[in-house]
Amino acid sequence: MNNFSIFFWAVFLLLLQIFVLNNINFFSSINPYLYVAIIFIFPLYKNRFIILIFSFLYGLALDSFTDTGGIHAFSLLFVAYLRLFFIKLYFKKSNIDFLLFNIHSEPFGQVFNYVTTLTIIHHFLLIFLDNFSFQNIDIVLLNTLYSSTFTLLLYFLGSYLFKKKQLN
Repeated sequence: MNNFSIFFWAVFLLLLQIFVLNNINFFSSINPYLYVAIIFIFPLYKNRFIILIFSFLYGLALDSFTDTGGIHAFSLLFVAYLRLFFIKLYFKKSNIDFLLFNIHSEPFGQVFNYVTTLTIIHHFLLIFLDNFSFQNIDIVLLNTLYSSTFTLLLYFLGSYLFKKKQLN
């Protein structure tokens, strides 16, 4: 992906999250957080500083629109920091492979594991920081499960539709 398409997807996902997805609340607490997908499609560089700064600013922009006090910035920054570890774990990539890495050309099983793991970590941190209590850990885990499932469903459905559109 080139810089323009990354910018387009970043703005699109941010606006989609702010104006549409934040208004979807099932049972007053289950909400899709599709903006985390920008971390999956962001290109790999040897210098991780770029993705860390980008994810912090991206999360901060979302926090400023949703008045959440930095929880989106922290959870997105944490997932962006862990991203490289999970790419090496699931895709068996080394530093030399980073320039040619494209998540859309990898096998579905590896992509599923990678996206699911990072989504669950992101959602757990986000929902835990929102509640900020160990007394409600069962509610946090349940909301993490439901919100992650909803987000993953939207992500894989969207990536399937856009991939199918590109093939035609």
